[in-house]
Amino acid sequence: MRKIIVLGLAFNMLTLLVQAQVLVSPDKNLSMKFELKEGVPYYQLTYKKKVVLKPGSLGIEVKDAPSFVDGFTLSDTKTATVDTSWNPVWGEQKTIRNHYNELTVTLTQKAQKDRFIRIRFRLFNDGLGFRYEFPMQDNLNYFIIKEEKTQFALSGDNKAFWLPGDYDTQEYSTVTSNLSEVRGKMKAAVTSNASQHTFSPTGVQTPLMMKSKDGLYINIHEAALVDYSSMSLDLDDKNFVLQAHLTPDAIGDKGNMQAPCQSPWRTILVSDRAGDILESKLILNLNEPTKYKDTSWIKPIKYVGVWWEMITGKSQWSYTDLPAVQLGVTDYSKVKPHGKHGANTKHVKEYIDFAALHHLDAVLVEGWNEGWEDWFGKSKDYVFDFVTPYPDFDVKELHRYAASKGIKIIMHHETSGSVRNYERHLDTAYQFMVDNGYNAVKSGYVGNILPRGEYHYGQWMNNHYLYAITKAAEYKIMVNAHEAVRPTGLSRTYPNLLANEAARGTEYESFGGNNADHTTILPFTRLIGGPMDYTPGIFETRVSAYNPTNKSFVHTTLARQLGLYVTMYSPLQMAADLPETYNKFLDAFKFIEDVAVDWDESKALEAEPGDYITIARKAKGTNNWFVGSTCDENGRMSNIDFKFLDKGKKYIATIYADAKDAHYETNPQAYTIRKVEVTSKSKLAQHCAPGGGYAISLIQKK
Repeated sequence: MRKIIVLGLAFNMLTLLVQAQVLVSPDKNLSMKFELKEGVPYYQLTYKKKVVLKPGSLGIEVKDAPSFVDGFTLSDTKTATVDTSWNPVWGEQKTIRNHYNELTVTLTQKAQKDRFIRIRFRLFNDGLGFRYEFPMQDNLNYFIIKEEKTQFALSGDNKAFWLPGDYDTQEYSTVTSNLSEVRGKMKAAVTSNASQHTFSPTGVQTPLMMKSKDGLYINIHEAALVDYSSMSLDLDDKNFVLQAHLTPDAIGDKGNMQAPCQSPWRTILVSDRAGDILESKLILNLNEPTKYKDTSWIKPIKYVGVWWEMITGKSQWSYTDLPAVQLGVTDYSKVKPHGKHGANTKHVKEYIDFAALHHLDAVLVEGWNEGWEDWFGKSKDYVFDFVTPYPDFDVKELHRYAASKGIKIIMHHETSGSVRNYERHLDTAYQFMVDNGYNAVKSGYVGNILPRGEYHYGQWMNNHYLYAITKAAEYKIMVNAHEAVRPTGLSRTYPNLLANEAARGTEYESFGGNNADHTTILPFTRLIGGPMDYTPGIFETRVSAYNPTNKSFVHTTLARQLGLYVTMYSPLQMAADLPETYNKFLDAFKFIEDVAVDWDESKALEAEPGDYITIARKAKGTNNWFVGSTCDENGRMSNIDFKFLDKGKKYIATIYADAKDAHYETNPQAYTIRKVEVTSKSKLAQHCAPGGGYAISLIQKK
């Protein structure tokens, strides 16, 4: 590990200009200027002398007290250079370099009895992070945030990949448009969801990916979201200024704070190469090292599950046709089952057998516990107890059977948004998992939040998500949280947070479909903060094959589904389709069986948001590589070379590709598989069908 820290004034890093400071990145491509103008703090950012952000103001508006927005004098500056490296518990890289120059300014309000705050800036080669810090002091204790006044003053009408700003959901289709078009496209962009609350005709969510007129790729997000409300962005579409907009609580407040405290980091990734955005580790670097002394129990997972069959309507979560049930009152042993319950002992054993045969790690089972007849949209407090199975689900027998096959079962905890109920049961539920051999849980937060009035992305809920993760760690349980807040790099600090949903995943293909360009955008947006449980691997793209009443289809070719295991990074990867379908395509399923879920190196070979992505990754502890590619509805010719391979070594490349006549709408299951020998000098020109892609395994010859 390298570690270099320099305190004081570095001549080539920071130049004092009365009350203005200039901070330069280690490679000198990025430059950030901070200054006070009539007591108001401003910052601006350039990349290779191109304007990324024009001067934008900073500050925090406070309720029932003087705000931290003006009246400041610059009372102190400190600088530092940090160059270290660290090894994540799991991830896209074995080792991550953390190299930045730092400026911390102390701003004092003389009129408020010398009350002061600090703004800390860290400038990396790939972007800027900054946060507000509120040290302990005589004239600052408790305060309530009314709004954060951070501005991101863009240089012009950037092309943007955006979601409607919402306090409760990220499960919208991404809209690609200029910022000037957001207002006109907003109404159509806001589609229905189980819980939603938009806030502005020009409000958008983070991560916000953009491309400027002069070719800069810009991404705005946040890092280390702890004890604070999630940030969205409200667009001034005349001046192209984005202002922070925090999620409120039930009475409209944006944050209840007590000094000493701090905001999350506000992050701006910048490059003239799209692949640099995908490769950036800035957000992870802005999070704290892991809190856990022992991480040996945290392992990446490849799994199948009793899930897609219920999403498509082939089977059901519920056990009976009762219109309403009450836990502890309804006696399921006296009620006739409807015969479509997916989570029954015999059926789960079939999934366990498939997982064992194909060297997978685990089986997810949803709908195993009592209460699914009466859970959705009722604002019901006592929905589930997370420990009582339906009569046809034998917990002990399945524990025994799975263990005999070397397979784990993944627990499912749907809260139905009743968070108070979940917290009441959490210790009991986690202990139940330990007692029955479960070491990972998929949690869900579908519907409006209880207590009523709270939002999914407010401070109160963000604190709950972290509470559930840290409580799980006490029981050595890994967490995959659905409908929770989008990630901000906290998986570095709490690595048992394996993945989140927090976007439109594969399930929406059964609800009407995701756009063909969806998977060419998500790595630039949702995945910037951390991995997603996207649930790829759908081979039967016509949903009607499982449920004749559902006419939806998955907007993909089969070959692209394989590529997603590489392009959609996650240490938690699901083979989401049904075993009986995989048994028809075992030659293609071989890639899912072989592909790794933990990596030593990752490289973006080709990338353009909304059009295509090609990624290469080296499997952890091996010399084997895997390549994945995905493209939009237009199709393309992918051109890559294999210079990332070890020189002088030979590899057997197995290429899973779209057939010449493949098309995501008309011929999605047309694919080819071929083997060729390659070296670091080899190149590949590979056809990608509309809505298609490819996958390659590269196994070093011995």
